Amino acid sequence: MFRLTRDGEVARLLLDRPEARNAVRARGWAELARLVGGAADARLLIVSGAGGAFCAGADLSDFPTFQHDEAARRRFREDMRAALDALAGLALPTIALIDGPCFGAGVALAMACDLRIASPAARFAITPAKIGISYPQEDVHRLVALVGPGQAARLLFTALPIDGVEAARIGLVELYDVAEGPIVDAILANDGDSLAALKRAVGLGRRSDAQQDDIFDSLIGGPALTRRLEALRRK
Repeated sequence: MFRLTRDGEVARLLLDRPEARNAVRARGWAELARLVGGAADARLLIVSGAGGAFCAGADLSDFPTFQHDEAARRRFREDMRAALDALAGLALPTIALIDGPCFGAGVALAMACDLRIASPAARFAITPAKIGISYPQEDVHRLVALVGPGQAARLLFTALPIDGVEAARIGLVELYDVAEGPIVDAILANDGDSLAALKRAVGLGRRSDAQQDDIFDSLIGGPALTRRLEALRRK
């Protein structure tokens, strides 16, 4: 599902499940957390997806199990949180290169990076309302910090997709249709300890300790998910 490679001082994390638009299976989040730790000694981490997609989100084929297995849905939430927090907590700068679909948990993955660069083919949507669940509170906080409460509400309430131009306009991505090279070179030209200190400073500016685990768990285990998944299968 994931591949971590090194190119000198740059680590690259590739989501490599193109047949599913790089949707992440429940068991994949623990793997992601482990691989993120393996990038800690790099100067920069770049996250991207294979096959013309960034990440279609969490794999919905796992969700029927969550309906009847409380331990499984708790493990899914905790593993996903650990992976995203590990990515956000890296002391080095991180960049998400977003091409093609970036949906649901894929947006959360991109938001856990420090910078987001969207290609002209990038498409974004946050879709938990379509299947009757919520979005983890920590990820809602990151979303609000990036785009403000009104645009966050628009994305969450409508679940409608937006393109890279619109994502850049509202602040969901910082850069649109630019080459990574100049950005990478500029970051690597700076002092590593300074970058780590500045990253900590930026993180403190958007920190939230709010939790909403009970709501997240109850909705994944609730009846609305069954109905929505059935409706999606019939389409």
